[in-house]
Amino acid sequence: MILRPIVQILAWLLVMAALVFVPAGDWTWPAGWIYLLTMMASAVAITVWLLQRDPALLAERLKFPVRREQKAWDRGLMALILTAFVAWTALAGIDAERFYWSEMPLILQALGLALIVACMVIAWLTFRENTFAVPVVRIQSERSQIVVTTGPYALVRHPMYAGALLFMIGQPLLLGSWLALAASPVLILLLAIRALGEERELAAALPGYADYVKTVRFRLVPGVW
Repeated sequence: MILRPIVQILAWLLVMAALVFVPAGDWTWPAGWIYLLTMMASAVAITVWLLQRDPALLAERLKFPVRREQKAWDRGLMALILTAFVAWTALAGIDAERFYWSEMPLILQALGLALIVACMVIAWLTFRENTFAVPVVRIQSERSQIVVTTGPYALVRHPMYAGALLFMIGQPLLLGSWLALAASPVLILLLAIRALGEERELAAALPGYADYVKTVRFRLVPGVW
């Protein structure tokens, strides 16, 4: 169980490094290294915590988010989200470092770093509260899934997605790309569509979820949506 997370984290870091530095054309890019090291530290910290506290959730999180047993709409949407993420991350390197089209003030880059860290903290809070927070949309009857209403779920119905919103703003700011920031709404829209689809599935098959929706009004941003 310990070897698999180590191998997957290393493989994931190699992929992320390629996505950041190959389009940028510069392996010495400071913002790229700060981003990569932040992602690495977050991944290691959350993985170690899950390994100790919730190995069943870790096992689910280590699986690829596009699977044969997924419902067709979720499989297709996740494939689209992953493709958009790859293009979006590459765009930041092309814009900010290869061609220097964008100039980002240092204070905004620092804000981007803070938003990414906040996203990771929200992810940890979500995992701490919800052992059913798996990457695919499905009812986990084999694990006796229940509706979680505590912690961040008392504020919004999709705290993981709420944290992802911060990431989608934070990454292009940290990497210094106005073009990537301008493209962020595409990813946010795809995430919102998935949240709607997930709610439809949960309301139809998970007892108590329809009542939870009536209690917690907002999906991603308190007071907004």
